[in-house]
Amino acid sequence: MKTSFLFLGFVFLIAACEPPKANQAEPQVSTDVINVPATASDKPLEAGMGAQMTFVEESHDFGKITQGEKVSYSFVFKNTGNADLVISNASASCGCTVPNYPKTPVKPGQESKIDVVFDSSGKSGLVSKTVTLVTNCMPSTKQLTISTTVMVPEEE
Repeated sequence: MKTSFLFLGFVFLIAACEPPKANQAEPQVSTDVINVPATASDKPLEAGMGAQMTFVEESHDFGKITQGEKVSYSFVFKNTGNADLVISNASASCGCTVPNYPKTPVKPGQESKIDVVFDSSGKSGLVSKTVTLVTNCMPSTKQLTISTTVMVPEEE
């Protein structure tokens, strides 16, 4: 019996580690776009060099919302650097918060946005959530914050 479970576990592990099939191509980003010169040497990055992410605002308060309501906000940013800006990941501090970010490089001088949707189902009171971006900027991570007060509707 133990041998059967070990065998099944081994088969599952092997199947989970298989590389993607040829027909399941994932979008690829060139490594030269992701390269940050300051991380490859001990020299500090000169001002204006590389990608720079400048936000209009880095936090947003939705105010009071009703429990169960879904609200969204777009964090607008501009690449104020002189190289393509690549966002390799955006992760939220909770499953109730979903970020959507550009999957293609943002050219110097170009504006783009990070859309964040918050689902207040099961939440109450003051709520604050973060979205952490991983980029090719220096520093390589950036945090955005949303907050709200979730009001629980009175039962009749």
